Amino acid sequence: MNCQRKKFNLNKKFAYLNCAYMAPVLKKVEKAGIEGIKAKRQPNKVSGEDFFKDADTLRILYSDLINNPEPNRIVMIPSVSYGIGNVVNNLPIKKGENIVLTEGQFPSNVYPWKSHCDKHSADLILVSAPNTEEKRGKKWNESILEAISENTKAVSLGHVHWADGTLFDLKAIRKKCDEVGAALIIDGTQSVGALPLDIVDIKPDALIVAGYKWLLGPYTSGLAYYGSRFDGGEPIEQNWINRLHSKDFANLVNYQGEYEAGAMRYGMGQQSNFIANPMLIASIKEIRKWGVENIQQYCEDLIKSPLDEVRELGLFAEEEGSRGAHLFGIKFPKEKIDHLTTALKVHRVNVSIRGEFIRVSPHVYNDEKDMSKLLRALKEAI
Repeated sequence: MNCQRKKFNLNKKFAYLNCAYMAPVLKKVEKAGIEGIKAKRQPNKVSGEDFFKDADTLRILYSDLINNPEPNRIVMIPSVSYGIGNVVNNLPIKKGENIVLTEGQFPSNVYPWKSHCDKHSADLILVSAPNTEEKRGKKWNESILEAISENTKAVSLGHVHWADGTLFDLKAIRKKCDEVGAALIIDGTQSVGALPLDIVDIKPDALIVAGYKWLLGPYTSGLAYYGSRFDGGEPIEQNWINRLHSKDFANLVNYQGEYEAGAMRYGMGQQSNFIANPMLIASIKEIRKWGVENIQQYCEDLIKSPLDEVRELGLFAEEEGSRGAHLFGIKFPKEKIDHLTTALKVHRVNVSIRGEFIRVSPHVYNDEKDMSKLLRALKEAI
């Protein structure tokens, strides 16, 4: 796979290695958004069918991306916290039971659980990363498995850790969850679209994804998968479009007690976003054309040699197999962070600093020159 920078409007003078922060939009995604805005000029041309067409298209495209055989289990959401909120609202818990998370994971996948556990006097278990650089990822995964017990109601975590890219063994975690009857909830925001994830293979009970990172879509545009565990549940929002026969506009005031099939009840109101949906459709189509496996391999090929140089500088970066190639962390001395921040600005490199790690998140628009700029900044700061 060749570099795809020409399909974006990125400034060539800067090395944007920060897709985990926010993805740049593809030129065709930008165009789709502009066309969506223009369509609002003449609302008389917006039919009742248009309220459902793009959303249904997204369900099909996204289902193909994650190998989901049931598109009606995909719904539109505005944020990860919204998607997790639906899960929490339908997962009873009581004193003596627990929820297992990883320490330092993104707050949207922590606050809803903390509130739920506090309300019901349940335990929130945060599994810390091991205090070692030797086989760090492997040991962290082992600690997660050890934390899951017969009292565990759910394990909720990312496919990779959002701050340092540690890869979590979802198949092993799924197996342990099955043994104790716990739900597996995945925040795929920092992986889906760049790292393969197969619904049939992993069998998550829910997969929640914000669309503005690795799906290359617009902000406040996300997708959620809810498995059969949540069938018949109570959504956090009551809106008209998720109800049975909602496509029959003439009879909307014949109020329905039933919802559409599958997980459709969990979708957000105003999910027929005539600007954001076409943008997300365009981005997912391009990702499918590239192939998620190819995106991950492109990133792995791009970072392989530079990571060898990083380690020669005496800096820690997780080994292949225990981290993502699209998102990884470089542990940097805290006392030299200010020097690094200056060096990054001088060399026009955009990355994120998360805790004690420099979070580097390349994509197919990056090339060897970008990685060279990063290396120069690291060498100058160290």
